[in-house]
Amino acid sequence: MDLDTLAESARNRGLRLVRSRVRTPGKGDYGKVGITDAAGKPLLGFNGKALTATPEEAQAFLRKHDAADWGASLDQPVKRKVQRPRQPANDRQAPPKPERKPKPPPIPVVRTAEQGDAAQLLPLIRLLGYTPHDQALKQRLKKMMASGNPPFVATLGDRTVGLCGVQVSTMLQREKPVGRITILVVADDVRGKGIGRMLVDAAEARFKADGCELIEVTSNDRHLAAHAFYRRLGFERTSIRFAKPL
Repeated sequence: MDLDTLAESARNRGLRLVRSRVRTPGKGDYGKVGITDAAGKPLLGFNGKALTATPEEAQAFLRKHDAADWGASLDQPVKRKVQRPRQPANDRQAPPKPERKPKPPPIPVVRTAEQGDAAQLLPLIRLLGYTPHDQALKQRLKKMMASGNPPFVATLGDRTVGLCGVQVSTMLQREKPVGRITILVVADDVRGKGIGRMLVDAAEARFKADGCELIEVTSNDRHLAAHAFYRRLGFERTSIRFAKPL
């Protein structure tokens, strides 16, 4: 079962596929998955922090989800349009009211994160397959703010639609600090509108102010669209990242 295809199938139904972060066969919930709704509510394959569903079980769940939606549509009564009798013309009819102009769409704004943003950051982080708990995320956000490296968020009106985590590190082998983008994610429905670029620009401005000589970013091998995005912004692939779970 191709997990990327399964994840795309879930997205087409307004759901999310959560993958195990364990990379060692035979350990923990290696190879397991879970499914949540768009708001992050678990629907299948969750037992506390562990994932329990196999890809085949997730595929069967999605098929049942389609069947349930189809069956529900059959239960809806067909509404017939009632045609009202025409009113006689009247030469003294009141002039039509001017149409209200639609409100302009909100403009994206990038700012540093605040403690109250934690709840809206959860669904964004889950888009990348991570499943942090609300209270733990609040504690980590509080620690980042205290360290002087708070993440950036992008908002549209009252909605948080983007997140960019940043970190400044001093390294023995370099004369100047190195800035690192630790996470970058934008909500599915507003991608391609320049919000990701705005977040990276904000991170770059902070790194320059902190005296950094280099920006680093890591991206999962399967996120090919993200790789193309970083290349468009001038990033080059210079190394291979190795990781080992502890």
